[in-house]
Amino acid sequence: MDESASPNSTWSIDHTNTTASSASASKEKNRNAFKFTPEDLSTLHDPKNPTAFLRLGGVEGLVTGLRSNRITGIGEHNNTTIVSSPPLPREPSDSLSTIREAEEGLSGFRKRLPLQVTTTRLGRSRVPCDTAFLDKRREVFFDNRLPTKKELTLLKRAWLAYNDPVLFLLTVAAAVSLAIGLYQTFTIPRTPDNPPIQWVEGVAILIAITIIVLVSTINDWVKSREFKKLNEKQLERDAKVIRFGESTLLAGSDILVGDVVIIEPGNVIPADGILLNGYNVMCDESSATGESGLVHKTPGDEVFRELNEASEEDVRSSLPRLDPFLLSGTKVLEGVGTFLVTATGLNSTYGKILAQVSESDGAEETPLQSRLTVLAKYISWAGGVVSILFFFALFIRFLAELPRDHASATDKGKNFVDIVIIALTVLVIAVPEGLPLAVTLSLAFATTRMLKDHNLVRQLKACEVMGNATSVCSDKTGTLTQNKMTVVAGMVGSEANFSDNVGASTTTSTEKLSSTEVVNSLSPSTWKILLQSIALNTTAFDSKDGSSFVGSNTESALLGFAKDHLNMGAVSEERSKEKIVQVVPFNGAYKCMATVIALKDSPGLHRVLIKGAAEVLLSKCTRIIQNPGSDSSDIMDLGSEDKERLAEAIKSYASRPLRTISLVYRDLQLPTSDIEEKTKFSLDYLLDDLIFIGVMGIQDPLRPEVWQSVKDCEMAGVTIRMVTGDNLLTANAIARECGILQEGDYSYEGADFRALSEAEKLDAIPQLRVLARSTPEDKRILVILLKKLGEIVAVTGDGTNDAAAMSAADVSFAMGATGTDVARQASSIILLTDNFASIVKAIMWGRAVNDAVKKFLQFQIAITVTSVALVFVSGISNSNEESVLTPVQLMWINLFQDTLAALALATDPPTRRVLDRKPEPRMAPLITVTMWKTIIVQSIYQTAVTLVLYFAGSHIFSYSTEEISTLVFNTYVWMQIFNMYNCRQYDDTFNIFEGVFRNWLFMSVSSLMIGLQIMIIFVGGQAFNVVPLTGPQWAISLVLGLLTVAVGALTRCIPNWSFSWPLYH
Repeated sequence: MDESASPNSTWSIDHTNTTASSASASKEKNRNAFKFTPEDLSTLHDPKNPTAFLRLGGVEGLVTGLRSNRITGIGEHNNTTIVSSPPLPREPSDSLSTIREAEEGLSGFRKRLPLQVTTTRLGRSRVPCDTAFLDKRREVFFDNRLPTKKELTLLKRAWLAYNDPVLFLLTVAAAVSLAIGLYQTFTIPRTPDNPPIQWVEGVAILIAITIIVLVSTINDWVKSREFKKLNEKQLERDAKVIRFGESTLLAGSDILVGDVVIIEPGNVIPADGILLNGYNVMCDESSATGESGLVHKTPGDEVFRELNEASEEDVRSSLPRLDPFLLSGTKVLEGVGTFLVTATGLNSTYGKILAQVSESDGAEETPLQSRLTVLAKYISWAGGVVSILFFFALFIRFLAELPRDHASATDKGKNFVDIVIIALTVLVIAVPEGLPLAVTLSLAFATTRMLKDHNLVRQLKACEVMGNATSVCSDKTGTLTQNKMTVVAGMVGSEANFSDNVGASTTTSTEKLSSTEVVNSLSPSTWKILLQSIALNTTAFDSKDGSSFVGSNTESALLGFAKDHLNMGAVSEERSKEKIVQVVPFNGAYKCMATVIALKDSPGLHRVLIKGAAEVLLSKCTRIIQNPGSDSSDIMDLGSEDKERLAEAIKSYASRPLRTISLVYRDLQLPTSDIEEKTKFSLDYLLDDLIFIGVMGIQDPLRPEVWQSVKDCEMAGVTIRMVTGDNLLTANAIARECGILQEGDYSYEGADFRALSEAEKLDAIPQLRVLARSTPEDKRILVILLKKLGEIVAVTGDGTNDAAAMSAADVSFAMGATGTDVARQASSIILLTDNFASIVKAIMWGRAVNDAVKKFLQFQIAITVTSVALVFVSGISNSNEESVLTPVQLMWINLFQDTLAALALATDPPTRRVLDRKPEPRMAPLITVTMWKTIIVQSIYQTAVTLVLYFAGSHIFSYSTEEISTLVFNTYVWMQIFNMYNCRQYDDTFNIFEGVFRNWLFMSVSSLMIGLQIMIIFVGGQAFNVVPLTGPQWAISLVLGLLTVAVGALTRCIPNWSFSWPLYH
């Protein structure tokens, strides 16, 4: 790779598959196959450079130099011979026109190119592919893989885990202890009853520190690997590319320099390029340039013509008026078109931005993590105070007894080091490193499992926030319904009504004919205009095998109707029969799209074909096709009575519920001068004096699981609101069918909602369940007002214009199957299957994350309080400054409480029971009254049992000092093991074993803890300051440990009010 294109040390990219095996001579030969180098092309976009564009020969120069073709893209025919492209129109056309021109063929190549779209990636598609030819292109220009940050090595992760001042101090103290122990071992004579073991404690502490660091390192590595997988899945993005003369869907990383890419509203541009053809292409380049305004793009040929005739100064100042440059990573908000790829991967604008990003972890801190960090600081501060007091208490007594102590200087030094070690160990125990670890582990586990439920989490905070969501503003199509649309009813002209498969109970008396019967009765002229309005006014395409269509499901339903009943051939063939002048993409404000065609038999006559919301277009119609089945069918004025009759028919369809789409048209006679200039028509101009062709009723069945999902949300205290572009009758019918709209609830049309004052909106919103014929701005306002009412709001979106509402919401869901790239980038969670049931799963997992943290929190605080209390009380009361628990034992308990328990308690999957409670308020306390009750009672029980055993055990059981010390340690650990089961429920639920066998990680960690504790007692010896226990002694430990479960059950019987008053008053 050339030095100018190389990434900095923070980033790397693997090109070994395409370049490592190539010799330099072969690479140079391949470079000579193209007129330009990556360095030449980089001058186009870094920054935008009209002068470079002019110098490189404009579009024609770039296409020729890159051995591509503006119509068919790169292909085998470009490998040896540059095929000249047909001349392009002077003004930009649309992507459909581009495809039409491709279908007209290339001189000397093909007379006809049946362009089709496949939804498979190139590796699995049937597009002809010369691998060697593509490899040559990759070797010179590289593919479109973006740089990725170098992963931290395990050694670096280990250093970060060890990089803790407390661990540093403890290491120093352990090293001093080890040095003194080794000195005593080798310099002081020993008897058989007094073996040289002074060095054991220092070694054991160092081993414990090593284990803690290793476990933390492995946990961090596992977490990083899981999040890396999620990030890689987020970056997967397909692009529609014309290659080898056919339009195919490729992975963004497979795009090569010279490819021709089709762009539509909502796309994120995958690579740098030059616009070839386009209609009204508007881009948001704020992510690349920082400029917030939309940038209009002008086709390269038009720019080249104007620059070629301009002065040098005018060329330099041509931006932004003449801007053909498309920048990778920016968003297409309006328009359609095609562009030629000129830079990919590291050489692209987005790749260079990534390569310059500093090496930062970039991990976001979620709200729960922020609150836990604050809590951990308070706990650490309290632990630090106790540790300092403990140290000074022991140190003062050490100084007071020093004159009476006749031990050697080495022993005195050893005693002082022991004081430092035990004080530092108390600090280690008191610092709750496990709190942030618990929420991180829980999030990592939840996001991984949510992927199996078809939820791709893009922002970690969304996972936990969703658990407390109170309101979901959901789309209808594809989310609540199956998005499997078919035309089942409709009418053509003034009289021809039909109905198929809607059911006898819903069929009106005027719909006695089937669609086949009605279509067969149409006159040729009516048949033709109906076919034109469906086949030409669409952005959908035939699938690869020709059995279905790729594109909007609504358009696919209409095309399916035309194919089955109007004898429509391949969509590409139908388009090639007419000259498409202009395509106006679907406009959310006008609720319609339009296509303008030039009628071949009538010079200057243009036909405008429009389809969209039925009642909206009906209001714009002034005429109608009269007697569509008669050869003498005429265009008649549309009177008020006829309009009312049509409006009633539309309402009838909508109430079934069917989506209603009107088909209308008008003919325009233009002067020759206008034809030459190819005037661009605005929708305002086109939507006037329209002729009504007909209306289609499209059925989209409800998803079978939606009704239960809505009920689950209602039970969980989450209100579902449907926000849709469909008309009010259709929306209300579907809302009732799935249980959203009930007696006493409100439903509004967008226009009526907008007419309300803010105060009226705030009054209506609590009962609002359906917002129909809404715009993206309506959705955004609804979200903002819901938040003003204190709601935690989730919203779904699929279109480019939904980004504003999605950004305003607390959690935003994008449609993975039908959503645009812009919507997906604005989202916090992507619904991979567009299924509403996945939102319910997200609620369950969000609550599981919050529950996991609370489970671990009550366990962590209880063990921290008891450990610190035991060490403090026993250390102060013991004349030898010895604690009930040794430093090595405390290090094992620290590993237990901070890491192993976090793994066990933070990974419980959710049960259906989490939906039985209402969401928690935004600032609800982390520790509930029930949790405080458990923490206080368990702390009292464990502390009392341990201290009684320690101080009175030898009198009660007549055991030796070593046996009592071991019994105390063993009992204390078993109390923690059983309390971990206790903490699986943080409320007053008695069944602490619910779902325990479904959590293999909990069972594994529990088994590991038990196995290690047994091994420590049997073989720990001097390292852990233990001796093997007898059967009765094991029984005492297990019974006292098991009693924590009984204590927990009794605690749940205590009323909360007895704890809430002293705690919160």
